[in-house]
Amino acid sequence: MVEYELTKGEGRARVNVTVHSMGGDFVVRIYNQNAHIGAVAVGEYDYEHERASVSVITRLGHKDDVLAREAAYLLSKSIRRAVCVIAGVHLDNITGAEIDEILANTRTAISEVINVCSQQKRVN
Repeated sequence: MVEYELTKGEGRARVNVTVHSMGGDFVVRIYNQNAHIGAVAVGEYDYEHERASVSVITRLGHKDDVLAREAAYLLSKSIRRAVCVIAGVHLDNITGAEIDEILANTRTAISEVINVCSQQKRVN
């Protein structure tokens, strides 16, 4: 079972990511100090066509689907496993620069998660 946690960035743009294995699949949480469930994305790898597909559910009024969708796609495409990403990052009065920084921090974290998860053997 994989249990992994990391933090990227500082201040208001800091992002936390946790990874838990669930059999051969992974559940990933992306959140900040105002953690919540904003969006859920499930990424699936299609071995026959060598591509990833993502389905997303977003809570009313939330925009966390951007983080959840991208992370689920990158993870499932890279590690070729089913992935459920739960994203909940909230900042009051967020600026465009903070949005960009949160996206960058999340991408950096997901790249690290891909490296860690890729080392795990496939469990069927």
